[in-house]
Amino acid sequence: MPSYKLTYFNGRGRAEVSRLIFAVAGEKFEDVRYEMDQWPAHKAEMPLGQIPVLEVDGVKLPQSAAIARFLAKQFHLAGKDNFEQAKVDAVVDTIDDSFKGFVPTRFEKDEAKKEELTKKYFGEELPKHLQNLETLGKLYGNGGHFFVGKQLTWADLLFYTFAQAWIGVEADCLNNFPWLQQNRAEVEKQPKIAEYLKNRPNTPF
Repeated sequence: MPSYKLTYFNGRGRAEVSRLIFAVAGEKFEDVRYEMDQWPAHKAEMPLGQIPVLEVDGVKLPQSAAIARFLAKQFHLAGKDNFEQAKVDAVVDTIDDSFKGFVPTRFEKDEAKKEELTKKYFGEELPKHLQNLETLGKLYGNGGHFFVGKQLTWADLLFYTFAQAWIGVEADCLNNFPWLQQNRAEVEKQPKIAEYLKNRPNTPF
């Protein structure tokens, strides 16, 4: 069996979907978490000078999407065949599109500008992306509550993770999207996920 080591900051962010994949798979891994002030001392150890990085038997793999996609394929959470995998990737890409505008709202230093960016994002940008995700869920979910083929995939785990960040800022942002709300509820019902969520470190996104 391969050995796995996942390195990221002590937060959820771009590594959390991979941690959730490990949890669903029941697979052990070394969960290395750096505080911000520790990171500069380790930056040069990483292939691209950034994290997350997954080590598989000591070989380092950068890029959060590549890591999560590899783990999802490894543990059968990427879709049952090539076309299902393409559908999962389409959902993942749409989720990623939806998150791009969120990042500036978190890191803007000017409070007035931050408030303006946040208002525009939650009022105008995010609802369009959520509608797109609702459409894909209904299109590919075959009448079920997961995004593709009535089974849990890493697309569901990624949406769950990012939606938690949105809800942390705007609690009612999913209120007009019942399919997406049900999707999150179904993810939380999974026994291994429920156990993981109960025990994971209490960190910010």
